[in-house]
Amino acid sequence: MPEENSEAETPTPEENIQSEKFDVLYSCLRCATIVTNTELSRLPEIKCICGFRVFTKVRPPIVKSIKAI
Repeated sequence: MPEENSEAETPTPEENIQSEKFDVLYSCLRCATIVTNTELSRLPEIKCICGFRVFTKVRPPIVKSIKAI
């Protein structure tokens, strides 16, 4: 019985992937500090720890190729 309770409390790997998939990463343009979208939403204003207010979206390293029509 205790084993069943411990399995129910831990999230499955599929649930972890779902939560990480929608988390967008931003990088400060001045100091290149990487910040998540949830961390930015907690703050009263969009501002980096260095004081700069310009962020760029961190793109995944995967390059998509599309065939021409």
